[in-house]
Amino acid sequence: MAVPSWLERLRAASKTALVQDGKRKVHYLFEDGKEMAEEYDVKTGQLVSRKWREKNTLGGSGKWQVEVGEPTSPLLGALESELIKESSSNPVFMRKDTLTSFQWRIRNLPYPKEVYSVSVEKEQRCCVIRTTNKKYYKKFSIPDLDRYQLPLDAAALSFTHANNTLIITYQKPKEILAAEEQLQKELKKIKAANNGDGDCKTQ
Repeated sequence: MAVPSWLERLRAASKTALVQDGKRKVHYLFEDGKEMAEEYDVKTGQLVSRKWREKNTLGGSGKWQVEVGEPTSPLLGALESELIKESSSNPVFMRKDTLTSFQWRIRNLPYPKEVYSVSVEKEQRCCVIRTTNKKYYKKFSIPDLDRYQLPLDAAALSFTHANNTLIITYQKPKEILAAEEQLQKELKKIKAANNGDGDCKTQ
């Protein structure tokens, strides 16, 4: 069965945890050298961000790639990045999950809801956003489903549009909900350092 394999990788990874600013920050180091950093809201247990980093060809650490959460700009500080982002008219694509669904938001899309269509391409294992006015096209995958080797289900996909933002929701399958519940139990076993307590605790 495929589901335990990803969970087993997570369990086998070297993990450090830190509680800071109301978030539980967990860093995973996998046997193949890949790193994953996650942040959870301490009160709700909701995933706030997830980033990945791999070794580059020279053996050093590569750049962090954002999977969930606000996209970051490597050249700008948070404030400048925010100012430029707000003034930009280009669409901004980001993923922001809830406890029960995967969710993507594309800001700066002013067209009415009837212009958009969102579909599942099962063979390519991705979702596709199209517009009848040909102004926006986006193809994106759901890495979580790939990691658990689960099929894409068109019935789980829905979208809405408000405040110039297209919001796409994919209901998490029961296998992922169960796996995430197990993972949360595992993470709670890690003794987390509090901000200012020095080094993170490792498992």
